Amino acid sequence: MRLTHLRASLLPAIALLVALAAVLPAIAANDRPAYGPQLQGFDYPWPVSHFAFTSQGVAMDMAYMDVKPAAPNGRTVVVLHGKYFCAATWQGTIAALVGAGYRVIAPDQVGFCKSTKPAHYQYSLQQLAGNTRALLASLAIKRSVVIGHSMGGMLGMRYALMYPEAVDKLVLVDPIGLEDWKAKGVPWQSVDAWYRQELKTTADGLRNYERAPSYAGRWEPKFERWVQMLAGLYRGPGHEIVAWNAALVDDMVSTQPVVYELQNISVPVLLMIGDKDKTAVGKDLAPPAVRATLGNYPVLGKEAAARIPHAQLVEFADLGHAPQIQAPNLFYKALFDGLRR
Repeated sequence: MRLTHLRASLLPAIALLVALAAVLPAIAANDRPAYGPQLQGFDYPWPVSHFAFTSQGVAMDMAYMDVKPAAPNGRTVVVLHGKYFCAATWQGTIAALVGAGYRVIAPDQVGFCKSTKPAHYQYSLQQLAGNTRALLASLAIKRSVVIGHSMGGMLGMRYALMYPEAVDKLVLVDPIGLEDWKAKGVPWQSVDAWYRQELKTTADGLRNYERAPSYAGRWEPKFERWVQMLAGLYRGPGHEIVAWNAALVDDMVSTQPVVYELQNISVPVLLMIGDKDKTAVGKDLAPPAVRATLGNYPVLGKEAAARIPHAQLVEFADLGHAPQIQAPNLFYKALFDGLRR
């Protein structure tokens, strides 16, 4: 009787726990940020300006930060973000550069973050480089140091190939495009298939993807802000146009390698490689035997440095795809040492 009575007395508590278990995931989901299609609701660390222009017959709005130092050294740096990053992700690097006297221009490329997400756009590295050049021309900036990370490194190489007279130095931070994934055996995938894949983007998926290549298998709380920034775009009311533009960019980076033109880059290059990086676009589509050969950055970095005429290679033995976020102080020292050379 006593056992029966005890069970009966616990029933309300058990029912409450079951109810909470059902409700808490929904509460947690509602607490996660959801941003507009141009990242409305997410604050950047410095004021955001807007460059209005027309491209491919469409009115565009290219968001950017123009951060000026208190004690200028007369030089300008342009930072180019990667596919899973935004201009704001350069926050720490921008602060370090501005502190050293550099003026920093940090754009969001068309299709990304706070910039226009066109319904139809023929994405190419040449087009994005041209957009960036037009932005700098509107600011009367003729020459600059260009720092590109990941896809931004790929774009930086194309920019330097197109406008060598406008580049003082090119800094490449774990750039993609140092190998031809398609030629190595990654199968082609249609934009529609990329779109279906992008629609499934979640914070968990981004976190799991970034943990291995970007942060060498480690995870720290400071990385979470950037995960939620991107995941919030995919939770927001414009998630479909966000995913569509991401799919068009997927097609661009998977079909436009720069590796065959490395020997034509005439400007001085600082190539910074995290040796734990294993990034390769479309790797998950490839057969296991092919997948194992892709994204070997210790090899790719050395091969690229050997082919670029005026290249200095810096390797971070224990870092991954995003050394500027993972170990900023180590990255800044190598960056400023390279800029002084």
